[in-house]
Amino acid sequence: MLQVTRKDDKESLENLLRRFNKKVQLAGVLGVARRKQYFEKPLSKREAREIAIRKKNRKDARAKQFIYK
Repeated sequence: MLQVTRKDDKESLENLLRRFNKKVQLAGVLGVARRKQYFEKPLSKREAREIAIRKKNRKDARAKQFIYK
């Protein structure tokens, strides 16, 4: 997931950096790097997935409750 950003003529370094950061965020490079920073056992990956599903369901229920109040 190599991100290449070329500098246009008369483009400031700030604009170049902003475009690069946006590309990196959209590609999800940092998220992947953070997840792979430490080894996870396969079982713990499944558990993490289940926890994420429960957390999302809880968050959706809270949002519904807030909307209907």
